[in-house]
Amino acid sequence: MSFSIDGKTAIVTGAANGIGLAIARHFVEQGANVVFADMDENRLKKEIEDIAEQQNVTHFAGDLRERLTIANLLSATVDAFDQIDILVNASRQVMPTDAFNHKDSSVETLFEQNVLTALRLSQAIAKRMKQQVEVRGDECIGTIVNLSSLAARRAQPELLGYSVSTAALDQLTRSLALAYAGSGIRVNAVAFASLMSASLQATLKENPEMRKDIEDHTPIGWIASANEIVDTVQYLASDASRFVTGQVVTVDGGRGLLDAVSAPAH
Repeated sequence: MSFSIDGKTAIVTGAANGIGLAIARHFVEQGANVVFADMDENRLKKEIEDIAEQQNVTHFAGDLRERLTIANLLSATVDAFDQIDILVNASRQVMPTDAFNHKDSSVETLFEQNVLTALRLSQAIAKRMKQQVEVRGDECIGTIVNLSSLAARRAQPELLGYSVSTAALDQLTRSLALAYAGSGIRVNAVAFASLMSASLQATLKENPEMRKDIEDHTPIGWIASANEIVDTVQYLASDASRFVTGQVVTVDGGRGLLDAVSAPAH
């Protein structure tokens, strides 16, 4: 099976910065038709200025929490490239939660952004993919890759809402994989940590002392660039993984293997 995504059409959300941008640009380099989608239109245009004139590149700006925006993204993609083969749900939000404050709305906010948006977009795109299967007769024609986090399995009190939403996204990945398997659509996720995402970059700018803590608790010993995740996403988007679905692949430099307590006692 081939790792190639040449000629395939991919929608990548959260493509104006960080990991989403790295994935989208990598897909362009690999010959895919790519729709860079993000709600920050100015940042989006700036980041793809050097490749905007390429025939396999287009962009879409809008708030994907809105159902109408999802429908418009679908239409814009089909108008530009006729089909949709890959969806990468890389748009995500991170914010702290006050676990003692019943007025804190971060859990609702993060569930809406990190779970429901991915669900609604996956449903809309999967319906289109299913139609393509029926027309073209291929056994496996669509792939969806969700961007999750180690926080789904390693809870932190300050990131309660983010942990809950990413854990739900992992289960959404497994549930959709079963729901769509008979229609030739695969659904997987990549859970990451210790990668220089846009949110981590912003956090380290304000709290530079956190860098050493993260590096000390990442067995490989450093914070990787966003580009370290792109090949894993390409694998899940390509025919090389055509018998893989419902899986959450971890890319974290071994961080998830490490007990945060160094004392050998339980």
